[in-house]
Amino acid sequence: MEQCACVERELDKVLYRFVMYGHLSEESLDELLRYVSEVRRHLASSGLKDGDLTGIVYSSMSQCCKNIKESLQRLASSHKDIHGSVSKVGKAIDRNFDAEISAVVADNVWELQERQKYLSETIVEHLYRQGMLNVAEDLCKESGVAIDISMKQPFLELNRILEALKMRDLHPALEWAITNRQRLLDHNSTLEFRLHRLYFISLLSGGMKNQAEALQYARHFQPFATQHQRDIQILMGSLVYLRIGIENSPYRHLLENTNWSDICTIFTRDACALLGLSVESPLSVSFSSGCMALPVLMNIRQVIEQRQCTGVWSHKDELPIEIDLGKKCWYHSVFSCPILRQQTTETNPPMKLICGHVISRDALNKLINTGKLKCPYCPMEQNPSDAKQIFF
Repeated sequence: MEQCACVERELDKVLYRFVMYGHLSEESLDELLRYVSEVRRHLASSGLKDGDLTGIVYSSMSQCCKNIKESLQRLASSHKDIHGSVSKVGKAIDRNFDAEISAVVADNVWELQERQKYLSETIVEHLYRQGMLNVAEDLCKESGVAIDISMKQPFLELNRILEALKMRDLHPALEWAITNRQRLLDHNSTLEFRLHRLYFISLLSGGMKNQAEALQYARHFQPFATQHQRDIQILMGSLVYLRIGIENSPYRHLLENTNWSDICTIFTRDACALLGLSVESPLSVSFSSGCMALPVLMNIRQVIEQRQCTGVWSHKDELPIEIDLGKKCWYHSVFSCPILRQQTTETNPPMKLICGHVISRDALNKLINTGKLKCPYCPMEQNPSDAKQIFF
């Protein structure tokens, strides 16, 4: 991502120079127009005949031509600087991005028809998630991918509800939450309560004219009284300040705009959970991971070639080093053996010793001496058979 930032900085410089050049051009041309108009008025008021120029008029005309020439030279010089800045953007792209990535990418990875089908389906799903339904349909026709209507329908409904939420219309989301109430409760979701809460707050923002409707709507909080008692008390307490306005009360935080962005995020998360989908598109996650991993792989490949370390990285379907993609890309627990420095597997699982320390099974077998095992971290000796396999 640092490479993208470098190119973006150069691009910002070019855009800034374009804007400044536009201002300079307008100012220079306006100034020249005023000066030329002044000279014309002076000539018209002097009553001179054609070809009869006095020294003062001749001097004014010479100065006018000089000003025009200087302005044009100044604009041409500034325009030349812009060309230099544009060329720097191209150099920054060449410097930060290596177009030749075949050295770190598996050859012919998409040649199989089955893999092409999976890729097309992943792209179509991503387009459905983004609400780009027409583009997804066109891709299905061109690629020959057949998408079942049962897969498409949930995305149509989710996008319809999300669009309504962005327009601050809670009714479609409330209808969906009430319909799926039991399934949401099974997932310990607070979506329905949050939707009712936000609708109640929208009534509060209307002031005294909505007082009766707000009190009537408060009955929707009854099923959530036990779990959300404190939140309900705050909402009901805010009714006292309707006369002076909630925005002028200690409850002004209820009107924050972040409530609407939060409800969109919560709805997307819980709706995807019910559908058995990840919150983020697999294609976008894969693309982001690739953007972070590719520069690291290119660098390690360059180091290997410079040091002539043959055989260090012979297979492009494996990683030569560990690449940290951040906690956002952690999808399961991973345990690495502190002795062998290897990630545990099903055939080499983590084992907990009596003393509480955890090592891999391969490390445990290598540490056995005359039927006894001495913990590598503490002096406790124990029977290897007392070690227990643990699961993360």
